[in-house]
Amino acid sequence: MTDAKIRLFVDCPLGAGQGVALSEGQANYLFAVMRLPLGAGVLVFNGTDGEWLATVAEGGKRTGRLVCLDPARPQVMPPDLWLLFAPVKKERTQFIVEKAVELGAARLCPVQTRFTNAERLRVDKARAHAIEAAEQCGATFVPPVEEVQPLDRLLSGWPEGRRILWADESLITTRQTLAALTPGPWAVLIGPEGGFSVEERDRLRAHPAVVPVSLGPRILRAETAAIAALTLWQSTLGDWT
Repeated sequence: MTDAKIRLFVDCPLGAGQGVALSEGQANYLFAVMRLPLGAGVLVFNGTDGEWLATVAEGGKRTGRLVCLDPARPQVMPPDLWLLFAPVKKERTQFIVEKAVELGAARLCPVQTRFTNAERLRVDKARAHAIEAAEQCGATFVPPVEEVQPLDRLLSGWPEGRRILWADESLITTRQTLAALTPGPWAVLIGPEGGFSVEERDRLRAHPAVVPVSLGPRILRAETAAIAALTLWQSTLGDWT
């Protein structure tokens, strides 16, 4: 049982002897797809109690129950870093969510900009993708996905003390900016396909929390920019250092 490979996010407390009721989808995956027998091991986490080794106590195609045995890994929280991003096309937004979880973002905040051209974002689907990504990458925390809000409203109510690393494609170099960054609560801001409007750029440059940064001499797609900016921050101030 110690070689359990399957990880599941569950919405219940975890502890020694704690029973874990499975959803219909989880039961179908474990018993119809993966064909786990009674007594098989499964790794479970809930975002707060770390990772636990559990055993299959009951199993069926639509229902099932696990029982927690032993702690497998302690809870590890990501750095205090938010990702602000303009939704793009469906599959590419899914990619952004997935990679943000893998790269250690603590909160995902979709924003509506002037040039955002994606269809309405299904926040419930984005949250499901975040859970799947956490299950796959070994994270013990699943970042919340907020409802979409206009960029202007977000900036107007921005919390004091949290800075914004803005991926500004008009900049040429990033060395001096990164060298000047200091620890604390941060957010990374990525624009939509087509970039920000002139008005949005002016608003960002005037905002006291915004720190513009270059992502290199080439124009990056939105999903590539998200990965690049998160990587820059993590390697400078995050839990990679």
